[in-house]
Amino acid sequence: MHGKLATNQALLEALAAGSMSLSGQCHLGVCVPFPYLAQAQAQLQGSALSWGAQDVSAHLGGAYTGEVAAPMLADFGAQWVLVGHSERRAMHGEDSALVASKAQAALNAGITPVVCIGETLEQHDAGHTDAVIADQLAPVLALGPQALAKMVFAYEPVWAIGTGQSATPDQAQAVHATIRERLAAFDAADRPILYGGSVKADNAAGLLSMPDINGALVGGASLLAEEFLRIAAA
Repeated sequence: MHGKLATNQALLEALAAGSMSLSGQCHLGVCVPFPYLAQAQAQLQGSALSWGAQDVSAHLGGAYTGEVAAPMLADFGAQWVLVGHSERRAMHGEDSALVASKAQAALNAGITPVVCIGETLEQHDAGHTDAVIADQLAPVLALGPQALAKMVFAYEPVWAIGTGQSATPDQAQAVHATIRERLAAFDAADRPILYGGSVKADNAAGLLSMPDINGALVGGASLLAEEFLRIAAA
């Protein structure tokens, strides 16, 4: 929940300019707060950057005051939407069944859901990472291979978000491999799996060198154009 029109303009201009040299080498996108979707659309059309939102309603429309439906996001050219971000799960009580419903709603509107999964510090320390990942993935996997083929996944260990404590490349790779194994059972082993957890320019190369880490879900570092572009270059 960051941004104002003026600061967004400067950030988006810098990102659009800096991303031109990376066009064709990787996919770059920004997921902005709902009020700024029109601004992102206006500034990023024709650039190497795509855009999307940070959340979506599971409902198509109706008496759901304060919610934002997937067709509304599509009206602003959104290509991506985050579903199940750890902050939504922790602060807003979203369970994995709701996350799966949101992912399906996004797909129905032609938007790619970025399905976020990850364990807390307590779960991590107790050795429950794999079990947590399995539970969070189960309702999404139940949507079937056709739906999974249009999704992106993001592993975000909650204990590494905003703490400055990133998982080591080997730690992240181990979980990514587990996620890919579960996706493989549903003919979705080729889906991109991003890592998100205090990704910075100085640790991106090590993380992105791992065979099952296909990209980064960048948090705080995305507010600094130079930092984000250095991660993209990695």
